[in-house]
Amino acid sequence: MDAFSTAIRVASHEQHTEAETSTFMSDLLGGRLGVDAYTRYTEQLWFVYRALEDTASALRTDPVAGPFIRPELMRVAELERDLAHLRGPAWRETLSPLPATTAYAARIRECAAGWPGGYVAHHYTRYLGDLSGGQIIRDKAERTWGFARKGDGVRFYVFEQIANPAAFKRSYRELLDTIAADDLEKQRIITECKRAFDFNGAVFRELGDQFPRTAA
Repeated sequence: MDAFSTAIRVASHEQHTEAETSTFMSDLLGGRLGVDAYTRYTEQLWFVYRALEDTASALRTDPVAGPFIRPELMRVAELERDLAHLRGPAWRETLSPLPATTAYAARIRECAAGWPGGYVAHHYTRYLGDLSGGQIIRDKAERTWGFARKGDGVRFYVFEQIANPAAFKRSYRELLDTIAADDLEKQRIITECKRAFDFNGAVFRELGDQFPRTAA
């Protein structure tokens, strides 16, 4: 039988690809959208990561989710610095989640409150994605909108406390392989992981509706 880290990656590959290749993300990375679209996306991330990190401390001693709660991953403070740079000091006053973002954050909080395995599915989907594909977004944002390299505006994508992302991802996958869950629970976690990618895709679709392509 495949290692759980392999099984979860393979099982969610289709949804992962769909989310990565959404029209909105393709247009954003292709330089066909303005910095306002990037800012709106960053705002949505704030709601998602608040859901992940507001609930993290209560799960720190949980046998299933606890090992994954790593302070070096936390993103909310960096998102807030980025939003202050993008929107100004009063950024909180104009912040609003899209309907898909509200549903996504609510599901994360629901899992955190009653199903630690489900929380791990969302944790894995977000943080390992940020350590991987997120670096492509950072590079494009720096070049497209002139942000300082690894500076304000893209700090969300900079994991200053993780010196070796490849090694960190390996250790994270090792945690997945030793997760305190039986085979049935692992299947439920995989299903929730697919659902997490679907939530991401829904956010991208709503952002795409809000920011139709401005250039061919």
